[in-house]
Amino acid sequence: MEYRKIEDLGNLNGKVVMLRADLNVPVDENLKVTNTARIDRTVPTIKLLMQKGAKVVVISHFGRPEGKGDDKNSLRHVAPELEKALGKKVVFVDDCIGDKVSEAVQNMNQDEVLLLENLRFYKEESKGDEAFAKELVKPADVYVSDAFSTAHRAHASMVAAAQALPSAMGLLMAEEVDALSRGLNNPKRPLMAIVGGSKVSTKLDLLNNLVKKVNKLVVSGGMAHTFLKAQGVEGVNESNSLLQPDMVDTAREIMKTAHQNNCEIILPLDLVVAEEFAPNAKNQTVDLTHIPAEGHLLDVGPKTVAEICRKMEECNTLVWNGPLGVFEMKPFDTATNMVAQKAAELTQSGKLTSVAGGGDTVSALENAGVAAQFSYISTAGGAFLEWMEGKVLPGVDVMKK
Repeated sequence: MEYRKIEDLGNLNGKVVMLRADLNVPVDENLKVTNTARIDRTVPTIKLLMQKGAKVVVISHFGRPEGKGDDKNSLRHVAPELEKALGKKVVFVDDCIGDKVSEAVQNMNQDEVLLLENLRFYKEESKGDEAFAKELVKPADVYVSDAFSTAHRAHASMVAAAQALPSAMGLLMAEEVDALSRGLNNPKRPLMAIVGGSKVSTKLDLLNNLVKKVNKLVVSGGMAHTFLKAQGVEGVNESNSLLQPDMVDTAREIMKTAHQNNCEIILPLDLVVAEEFAPNAKNQTVDLTHIPAEGHLLDVGPKTVAEICRKMEECNTLVWNGPLGVFEMKPFDTATNMVAQKAAELTQSGKLTSVAGGGDTVSALENAGVAAQFSYISTAGGAFLEWMEGKVLPGVDVMKK
C-alpha cells in the first residue's frame, strides 16, 4: 500500500502546515510531564517542516476532558517540554479554532512553532464533525498527521481535517506504518507473535487474526491460564489464576483455527506460583501436573522461557504485545526480561526483526533494559492493537495515494 508522505506535498516554503501530533503524554500531580517519548518522536517531523520553510501549527488531544475545557487537561502544560525538545520557541494559543488562532498564525515568526489548545475541549472533535474540521484547518495550507497512536479513531482532526487540505503522513506516522507492515503484513518468515494479557476476552480479535497470519504464537500472561485449561491442565482454577471458565471453549476454537492454518501455539510448560500477590512474595516453580490449588500464578518458569527462546531462534520476525508475567513486581518480571533480552540479542546480531507496541509492552521492555535494542517500538496502544487485529485504521486509510 502506498501512502502520501511529506515529499509528496511539494514546495512548503512560506506555507502554514497544521501538524496533528499526539502530545497526550503522562503528567504527575503537579501537571509536570513525566515521559517525553511522544514529544521527542514527533520533533523530527516539526524540524523537517521548518527546514522546508513551513510555519508549523501543532494540534493534539490531551487527557479526557469530555468536550469542555479545564486547566488539568490544557496543553499549555506540555508547551515547555515541546519547546525544550525542539530547541525553538513554542507559542501556546488557548484555543484551537477561531479568530484567536487566525491572528496568532498571521503574527507567528518563521523560527517559532504554535501549539493550539486541546482538541477535545470541543465535543465535535470526537464526533468526527466535518464543520469543526474545516474550522480547525482554516488558517492552514497543508495538513500533516504524525499521530499514528490516534489513527484508530475517526476523529475530526484525524480524518475530516486530512480530507479538507492537501495532506500527508509525518515522519513518525510513516515510520510506524512501515514498521508494522514489515512486522505483520509483509514479514520475513517464519513469523512469531508473543501476546500477553490478563483475559482472553479482551484479545479475541487479536488472537483470531494472528493464528491466520503467524507461524508461531506464544500465548502468555493471565490469558494463558484459560488456554491451559482448554488443553486439559486440571490444576488451573479460578482461585489460583486468571482462568475465564466461560472462555475455555473459545480457546479451544482458537487452537483449532491455529492448527488449520499451520500456526503453532506455544503455551507455558511450567509456572511460578506465589503465596501472595505481592513483590518478592515467597514462590516456587512447578510443572503443569503439580500446580497447587492455592496461591497465585504470576509468571512462567525457566522451561517455558527456554522453549520460547528456542522457537524464536527459528524465526526471522517477532511481533510482541503483552508481558509474560506480572512484570511490575519482582521477581515476576524474570521470564519477560529473559525473553526480551533474547529478542534484543537476536535483533542486534541481525537475525531477527523485532516490533513491539502497547503501553505495558513498552514498559516491560524498558524494565528489561532492551527497548532501544528492538527494531521498532510503536508509540501506539489501541492503534497498534487494532493494526494487529487486522482492522482498517481511519487515520491511516485517509492517507492512501
